[in-house]
Amino acid sequence: MSTRVHPLAVIDTGARLAPGVIVGPFCHVGAQVELGEGVELVSHVAVMGATRIGPRTRVFPFATLGAPAQDLRAGADGGRLVVGDDCLIREGVTINLGTTTGGGETRIGDRCALLAYSHVAHDCALGDGVVLSNAVLLAGHARIGDHVMIGGASAVHQYARIGAHAFVAGLSGVEGDIVPFALAGGNRANLFGLNLVGLRRRGFSQERIARLRAAYDALFARGDVVLADRIETLASEHGANEDVAALLEFLRAPTRRPLCAPRRGAEPAP
Repeated sequence: MSTRVHPLAVIDTGARLAPGVIVGPFCHVGAQVELGEGVELVSHVAVMGATRIGPRTRVFPFATLGAPAQDLRAGADGGRLVVGDDCLIREGVTINLGTTTGGGETRIGDRCALLAYSHVAHDCALGDGVVLSNAVLLAGHARIGDHVMIGGASAVHQYARIGAHAFVAGLSGVEGDIVPFALAGGNRANLFGLNLVGLRRRGFSQERIARLRAAYDALFARGDVVLADRIETLASEHGANEDVAALLEFLRAPTRRPLCAPRRGAEPAP
């Protein structure tokens, strides 16, 4: 596989291009950039900083990858960006470098789709198979689990976490942590139950879904029992189950954000 660089592209000395890379017209690839095998920069793409893009990822016009963090307190050097394999990065997407004070790295997993004009800020971490719809905005240090889907024009607060297999509806403002497997949305996002459509599409059996529904109901049912006690009860009764264990791990992990909960007056699960 031969590498093809358009004569109107600029490749700085030091950049590393693997076999099969395609760099279209008016692209700029910085000196610290590494492009994996089969990466395609369609045109008008800027890749800068200490950025590595994994094999077969396609980047569309006017995307900017690896620009310094938009954090006025952070220095402009020392951070890096790692983009996984087989990703799709559409028009106008921006992904910033990590910062030395925030862990040093912004990371995008494998097979992610970042649709037009979405933004991933410094020190964010996205798992595999994540979909950010058009104009989704992730503030710094957000943590997005595997196979999360976020609807268009949603915004996620800095340090917020969204657990694996969750779905966030479009036009949502996510201020708190969203537990794995959940469906959430709203101007200030609330939970609406399980992400049943997404779970079924990914092959979850009815038995697995029923167990997750029971766990969700136990955590968020109405009553005076505090959440910490509900978590421990769930762990003692169902903690051996793999899906419930993943839910418990998320709930017990350190966080700076409150937990997103069901709406008042709504049923705990659909």
